[in-house]
Amino acid sequence: MIEELKSTDLVNKVGGRFKLSALIQKRIIEIMQGSRPLIEDTEGMTNLEIVVKEIKEDKIAIDYAPPTKPKPPAL
Repeated sequence: MIEELKSTDLVNKVGGRFKLSALIQKRIIEIMQGSRPLIEDTEGMTNLEIVVKEIKEDKIAIDYAPPTKPKPPAL
């Protein structure tokens, strides 16, 4: 297991365990679909290790912007 996930520092940085797991899951999917890692030297690292390092280095964070509602069509 990744040592960073054992401490509460990463959990507190993101705002909770659920938010952390959601952020990790979303970013892993992006990487699997072809997005490039935001950190250097990822040779030999798993996708999970890459994402955790990105979070630690403040390369990714949860977007707290409220979703926008589509405007109703004009009559």
